[in-house]
Amino acid sequence: MELRHLLYFKTVAEELHFTRAASRLFIAQPPLSRQIKELEQELGVQLFLRSNKRVALTGAGKYFKGEVDALFARLEESRETVRQIHDGLSGELKIGYISSVYQSHMAGVLKSMQQVFPYLKTSLFEVPTLRQISALEQGKLDVGILRAPVLSEKLKVESLYFDPFVVVVPLKDNHTDIISSLSGFLKERPFIFFNKEYAPQYNDKLLEICQRMGFSPDIAHEANNVHSILQLVEAGLGVSILPLSLKKQYAGMRVSFIELEGIPINTEVVLAYKLSNQNPALKWFIANYPC
Repeated sequence: MELRHLLYFKTVAEELHFTRAASRLFIAQPPLSRQIKELEQELGVQLFLRSNKRVALTGAGKYFKGEVDALFARLEESRETVRQIHDGLSGELKIGYISSVYQSHMAGVLKSMQQVFPYLKTSLFEVPTLRQISALEQGKLDVGILRAPVLSEKLKVESLYFDPFVVVVPLKDNHTDIISSLSGFLKERPFIFFNKEYAPQYNDKLLEICQRMGFSPDIAHEANNVHSILQLVEAGLGVSILPLSLKKQYAGMRVSFIELEGIPINTEVVLAYKLSNQNPALKWFIANYPC
């Protein structure tokens, strides 16, 4: 029994018409009929009921079709896995990330990865959480660094770290006065937040922090990346609430980071990827990305 016999059987079983099946297979109808006869003789069973008007599967034929369909599906899966392994060694690893993660971690990992996978190309895409989830599900990204929750049954999620929030103000403000009455100070200041459509759940956390402090923020400006928010704060256009990990990343900017006391709200940064992705570079990246 050869693979072509199974392909011929599968096609006839799908079409239930020898002429149409032969057309799909780009062969003549008589040789196709002979191949099916040979397969039936080898198996010792009748797979099709034939008449002048119709072709139908026998009981044995229906069972065999299910087995053949599963075999071809497994072959296609194996072929995709082989491609992924090849691409992992000499192809491309597509990495998504959000603007508010500490990018020095990423640079260190990529530098080490270059030693292990010297022929691999890595592509970085700054993408918000919701769009990353969709891209990961569709295979447009191999791995994403994003903020929880990741509500997808198709993705595996691994926690990296929990990040508390801090208030960010222009460096020129009087910090002593701010700390003595932080809520009073913030209540009277314009806020700069992430766009709600861009990061809705993240935006909700910031609003919850303000509500716990007893006020609703006056959101004067919105931006889609953390650097833009910090530039607006630095220019004196308002204040913001951002993850503490950014303090180290943007230490050179003329802003101050003030810790929030007594408000146990934080954000979780996670890795997400498809378990079915067998790219060896992806596995290495996941195992070596710092928590």
